[in-house]
Amino acid sequence: MSALFSIASFWLGACIGSFLNVCIARWPAEESVVRPRSKCPKCGRPITWYENIPMLSWLALRARCAGCRASISVQYPAVELAVALGWLAAFAQFGATFTALRVAVFGTVLLGIAITDFKHYLIPDGFTVFGLGWALVTAFAGLAIGETIPFSGPYDAIVGACAGAGAIAIIGWLGEVALKKEAMGFGDVTLMAFVGAVLGPGRALLTIFVGAAVAAVAFLTIVYPVVALRAKRATRPVAVPDDSSGAVTGDDATGMPLVPFGVFLAPAALFVLLWGDALIAWYLRRMM
Repeated sequence: MSALFSIASFWLGACIGSFLNVCIARWPAEESVVRPRSKCPKCGRPITWYENIPMLSWLALRARCAGCRASISVQYPAVELAVALGWLAAFAQFGATFTALRVAVFGTVLLGIAITDFKHYLIPDGFTVFGLGWALVTAFAGLAIGETIPFSGPYDAIVGACAGAGAIAIIGWLGEVALKKEAMGFGDVTLMAFVGAVLGPGRALLTIFVGAAVAAVAFLTIVYPVVALRAKRATRPVAVPDDSSGAVTGDDATGMPLVPFGVFLAPAALFVLLWGDALIAWYLRRMM
């Protein structure tokens, strides 16, 4: 890949990351991502075009609003850089192909889902509805131009969307029966419909397994020790209902933090897209 094309893919990714920041900020509040134009959340001052250049403006402004001098979160340049690197990696790996574009978009949408679920315990429909539509349309387009791997074909995309959504819905229902409370938000169902359309039924189920395994490790190594330490300090958190998702954000009544499953399903889906077939082949060789 030429240096010029590398720079172009990196900068395009940075611009997409800038728009992703808008989606992350506005979709959880059910606001339009088109209008009004971006402004400082503190003083309401509109952001000029030269104050909105990905990463560079944040550095030039020294992470502060040019009007009120309020601090600007490091999330903005971090997301822009992450998406830029992701797009660069996708085109470096797959070249100037339709497959590279599909991988880049898939990773971008998954990043937006992971961040919003982590921050708000919510997966906006804007991400999953767009992702599902994109997955189905590009499945047919990929078949037409002969670029399907590593994505699923049209038939598997449709079956995979149903399998992914159905599997996570059943898991949520079983969890609700066992725990006597809401165990899975509807956002996880729409997320797995999107992921299933990209990966197909088999790899969609593998995504749930990988996501659950990573979530379990994170819970045992990070969440549970924090809860134990907090219990020693005799604190008692209060549950806060999230009416938009039907779930409970923060901590439950026992003081145990709830796990935003989308945070783990999103990277698991990208991992399975890129290395899922190799993982399945390795497992089959071990079993034979």
